[in-house]
Amino acid sequence: MTKRRVILDTDTAGDDTTAILTALHHFKVEGITIAGGNVAFEQEVENALYTIELSNPDTYVPVFKGHDGPMMREIGAKHWTEERIMGIDGMGNSFFEKAKQRPEEMHAVDFIIQTIMDNPGEIEIIAIAPLTNIAMAVKREPKIVDKIKHLWIMGGVNNSLGNIAAVAEYNFYTDPEAVKLVLHSGMPMTMVTWDMCLKHAVMYEDAINEIEALQTKGSEFFIKVNTHVREFELAKRGIDGITCPDSVVVAIVADESLMTKSGSYYVDIETQGTITRGYNLVDLQSDLGREPNIRVCEAIDGEKFKQHLMTVLGAIN
Repeated sequence: MTKRRVILDTDTAGDDTTAILTALHHFKVEGITIAGGNVAFEQEVENALYTIELSNPDTYVPVFKGHDGPMMREIGAKHWTEERIMGIDGMGNSFFEKAKQRPEEMHAVDFIIQTIMDNPGEIEIIAIAPLTNIAMAVKREPKIVDKIKHLWIMGGVNNSLGNIAAVAEYNFYTDPEAVKLVLHSGMPMTMVTWDMCLKHAVMYEDAINEIEALQTKGSEFFIKVNTHVREFELAKRGIDGITCPDSVVVAIVADESLMTKSGSYYVDIETQGTITRGYNLVDLQSDLGREPNIRVCEAIDGEKFKQHLMTVLGAIN
């Protein structure tokens, strides 16, 4: 069977690494593009390269550097990064050695545009970072909108608490202007929100024990990279487990039966509010009278996701 072709756009840290491993397991990954987000940009690039090498030392998937910060960021200004959650290196303070593979010279946005234009209707994009690279690709070449097979987004909330602010999820908060551009682009999209991940994609003690029992290189890496995240979530939210927002999205792309409920809604985002910047509205009751612009995941089979995750980690020896 021919594997589906994807581009994975990531700000590689923590669970992004598991998402990369999951994508490499299921798909033909045309390339991995890096956006400014979780930690220092160059560290994100190194984390992606290391994860590819971990999956299989003989595997080559090109890694492209994209925009290192939000669309509207002033020159020299820094966006908020999350070393407090991910560790200084984004890998739970593991400080792995550099991979042998190096990033490509082509810019990520150029790669996205070229790949989509050369393969109309064949490429899906999985976006698990701030949407800067995707928005800039659409802005640079609007024709890709009709040629992208599907865009899968990890981001936002569905009328729930955020994770960086009371009203906002990190990816959407970091570059809300990019989110707005993408939401109104007209391309086919599915959105998996932070609250869905909290409800259905947390590995608690029993699941962690099962993963540890695999005793593979993949399971050991998963635990090592995510222990720091687990400690943060326990202190912040009282959740004694490992959150898997990025990897559950990739698992859903691979097997949509994991998404047990979804609906198409009008979704928009606040870019100007002094308190609500980054807040996204999911108009569940059509109060705004606008046509739906995105499919929103509303329930996930958590047990089935765990089995998917175990399969991926168990295959990396």
